[in-house]
Amino acid sequence: MGSVKVSELTKEFSGVHALKNVNLDIREGEFFALLGPSGCGKTTTMRCIAGFEQPTSGMIQIGETKVNHIPPNKRNCGMVFQSYALFPHMNVFENVAYSLNIKQLNSSNMAAKLPIYLRLLNRKLGKYPKPIEQKVMEILQYVELDKHATRLTSELSGGQQQRVALARALVMEPAVLLMDEPLSNLDQKLRHSMRNTIRRIQQDLGITTIFVTHDQEEAMSMADRVAVMDSGEVKQIGTPIELYSKPSTPFIANFVGTSNVLKGTVVGEENGYSVVKGHGFLIKSTNHVQQKEVNVIVRPENIKAFKPGTISSDELTNIIEGTVLVSTYLGSIVRYDIQVEEYQLVVDTTFVPGEAILTEGERVQLTIDPERVLLI
Repeated sequence: MGSVKVSELTKEFSGVHALKNVNLDIREGEFFALLGPSGCGKTTTMRCIAGFEQPTSGMIQIGETKVNHIPPNKRNCGMVFQSYALFPHMNVFENVAYSLNIKQLNSSNMAAKLPIYLRLLNRKLGKYPKPIEQKVMEILQYVELDKHATRLTSELSGGQQQRVALARALVMEPAVLLMDEPLSNLDQKLRHSMRNTIRRIQQDLGITTIFVTHDQEEAMSMADRVAVMDSGEVKQIGTPIELYSKPSTPFIANFVGTSNVLKGTVVGEENGYSVVKGHGFLIKSTNHVQQKEVNVIVRPENIKAFKPGTISSDELTNIIEGTVLVSTYLGSIVRYDIQVEEYQLVVDTTFVPGEAILTEGERVQLTIDPERVLLI
């Protein structure tokens, strides 16, 4: 069973709380991401699950087993490190087989250990048993590295080294796969390719995977569910769609994607809409809340920008006036920074060839659909 349950997990370093009452319930076969800024506690959480850190308090359970006092090598977890941690003097095959050698050493009697030590020293001194050779070559074929089995890892590209590290973890057939920012050393194009590769392998094998990242795009594109962490605490857990469309705090709204956050006061209701007044704006929302003082959350793609006097009759709700500070052409979209009183709003519009881009200093009118205005 590859489910993982973390209950009231706390970790202190010299009196400083790195983790504060972290609770996670990760289902078997789920791809689960821990997302947050540097220093938020996501890697510490993973290291506690792996057994590399001992919690100050709390409980960690893998399957039906409480593992707090079980050493790392007996927790049946596979680990892919940020640095890959490959052996440069070994070839691809030997790096992947290393895990199986160590597993055999831990379970063998003294007489059986000698050939294992020999092949760890040099592949020519000790031959690999057929079952190990077959298993390693199968996993290398799975990650499309079987043709590079005899190459040194130092001769491989970053993406190939990442796949060697992944194969070394998977060859052990772990109950849980732990990945600590494994894509951070790759360029953008290769990161995109490796995201697809890792997700495909995870789905094919059905292995429970916990993926640590500070990159919200990685988490959103790969994970079934995401836990957003900050200051050692889990702030919200949900699917990528839930986190993006219904963030529970302004921090999550800003960290998961880009958001415009405005302070306002609910001053009443009108035709089923909540009416919010702020400095320089009066805005309606289909969202209803109990409190009067609210944060108004609007995503950049949910704001439309018009030259004054060009708004059509069906865009007459929630009109805000502002001035273009910066316009940035990004290919498929044009991003505008627009000053509205004390706020600087980010607005993303689809680029249409032939249409003029708004210029800096130009006055604009913005409209926002009330259904796209979130109050928290």
